[in-house]
Amino acid sequence: MDSVKAPGADGSFGVLPGHTPFLTVMQPGELSYTVGNKEEHYFVGGGFVEVAEGKVIVLAESAEPVSEIDVDRAKAALAQAQERLKALRQEEEAAAIERARVKRAAARITVAGRR
Repeated sequence: MDSVKAPGADGSFGVLPGHTPFLTVMQPGELSYTVGNKEEHYFVGGGFVEVAEGKVIVLAESAEPVSEIDVDRAKAALAQAQERLKALRQEEEAAAIERARVKRAAARITVAGRR
């Protein structure tokens, strides 16, 4: 791979050949990589990225090519999660789960809209 760009916990980050080794958390968002003139784009639902020994290892909770995102389905999932979130007290554990669902659905829509 010539380059990798991923959604980190503190914002998007890029990796080029010879990068310093590290391990980081990945947030829901767009992961892209290039090999020669070919560029690929994926939605990832969070996970981890490790850079070591000239390799980039991605452990994603979920991943799907941007071209396969069903935007209508993602919008419906976002609306459902937002409605469930309204019905919960903010301190409830279920509220944290719904906030994560809202974040994931919104990120899928954003990533799909870039292509």
